[in-house]
Amino acid sequence: MSGKPWFVYLLRCGDGTLYCGIALDVEARLAMHSSGKGAKYTRGRLPLELVYSESCGSKGEALRREREIKAMPRRAKLTLGCST
Repeated sequence: MSGKPWFVYLLRCGDGTLYCGIALDVEARLAMHSSGKGAKYTRGRLPLELVYSESCGSKGEALRREREIKAMPRRAKLTLGCST
C-alpha cells in the first residue's frame, strides 16, 4: 500500500437517514457535505453528523467496504463501531 489511506464513513442526516461514502479526508468531506457542496443526497438533509469512519487502505478497499455497508440493514449500520 502506498499513499494516503482511504476511509469509508457513515453520516446521519438531519431527517434521520444514513449516508455512506468514501474519502481521503473524512473531516474535509464532512465540511463539504455540510456546506452544500457534497453529494446531492445530503444537500437538503442538514445538519449532518459523522457516526462512523473506518480506514480501508486503498480506494478499491474503501469502495468494496462502502458496498458492504450499503447492503447492511439499517440496524447493523447503526451498530458499526460499537463494542458490545
